[in-house]
Amino acid sequence: MTPATSADRSGVVIVGSVTADVTTFSTRLPARGETILGDEFTLMVGGKGANQAVAAGRSGARTSFVGCVGDDLFHDLVVTGLSDAGVDLAHLRTVPGPTGIAHIRVDASAQNDIVMVPLANAALSAEQIDDALTALAPTTSVLLTQLETPSALTAHITARGQEHGMTVILDPAPAAPLPDDVWRNIDIVTPNETEASLLSGVEVVDAATAEQAGRWFLDRGVGAAVITLAGQGSCVVTAEGATVIPPFPVEAVDTTAAGDAYAGYLGAALANGSTLSDAVRLATAAGALAVTKQGASPSLPLRAEVDAFLSAREAAA
Repeated sequence: MTPATSADRSGVVIVGSVTADVTTFSTRLPARGETILGDEFTLMVGGKGANQAVAAGRSGARTSFVGCVGDDLFHDLVVTGLSDAGVDLAHLRTVPGPTGIAHIRVDASAQNDIVMVPLANAALSAEQIDDALTALAPTTSVLLTQLETPSALTAHITARGQEHGMTVILDPAPAAPLPDDVWRNIDIVTPNETEASLLSGVEVVDAATAEQAGRWFLDRGVGAAVITLAGQGSCVVTAEGATVIPPFPVEAVDTTAAGDAYAGYLGAALANGSTLSDAVRLATAAGALAVTKQGASPSLPLRAEVDAFLSAREAAA
């Protein structure tokens, strides 16, 4: 893994999902078969890929997105949401049929559950990915992808990123088993504690078990594992050892896109030449700010907000 050192390759490309997010807010989540009254409803662009692209764009990085959107009534919602964040949409393809949908429910404690229906996302193709990465390679050093797109394409996406000399980051969500040859094409993997547990077989509950899980990824060829531990921070595991980057405690309102804020800022910082430790610290601040606001894409912070947050925390230390 080599961070970008040249401004002409300081771009980041996100290959992934985009959805129209239908979010309801209520005091508690309903039990099975129960109907309850909610407090609020929002409709906005989402999907892990699109959220991460918005986060990277709001960080100030030159950001491109590769994905598929439907030709339905949600098409303009998606295009506007991404373009307003400064994301290049030259490789967003419009396909016949409905845009992907995510149904999100958030309770008063800021916890959520999500049902994601891929729809147009299933049309993402190897040819589209090849064309996009070939065009972007001269100006892009970091590729970020997730597992909301067809799993058969993950190997293709990561292999092509490596061929183009990009730092390949995988956010393995939703967690799903991958062949060993895929792991060898990944420079950085960023699971949360639940995803790390499911993938590695190690129950991750603290920094020590996160390091054990991180070694599982490294043993399969991954360059570095960054395992997020919610209120315990992040455990960064490399061949040189393990380091814990502490969290920034905040009052949570909605945790929906915190991981996407984290991933987008991490990729953008690495593309800008930051060390992994510095990039994780910036990503941690972005993720903390994201949980203080409702909604997915609206909660993704601007770089000025993240810088001010970090300055305030340093001054208070």
